Amino acid sequence: MKISISDSAFGDLEEIKAYYLEEGVPHIGNRIISAIVEHIDTLCDNPDIGRVVPEFAVDKIRELIHPPYRIVYLREKKSIHVIRVWRSERLLVLPENET
Repeated sequence: MKISISDSAFGDLEEIKAYYLEEGVPHIGNRIISAIVEHIDTLCDNPDIGRVVPEFAVDKIRELIHPPYRIVYLREKKSIHVIRVWRSERLLVLPENET
């Protein structure tokens, strides 16, 4: 199974790293990033391991919980697309449809 990381998710990881650098503990940020990437790698063999994101209730929009972060991904037939890596307390919101 192919895994890709969107620009927005990559940016989220960079922000996590920058936060811990700013706090003066870059080693913790590096450790967290490594652990998140390892968690994402488990999707290769277990693409359905994540739960359906409650805010959407759509089977292909799933998440892994890696406290204190949510790794949100799209589960396609032959691929996984990591969309965001957000703090767990943050709700995901879809843009409203304009009609």
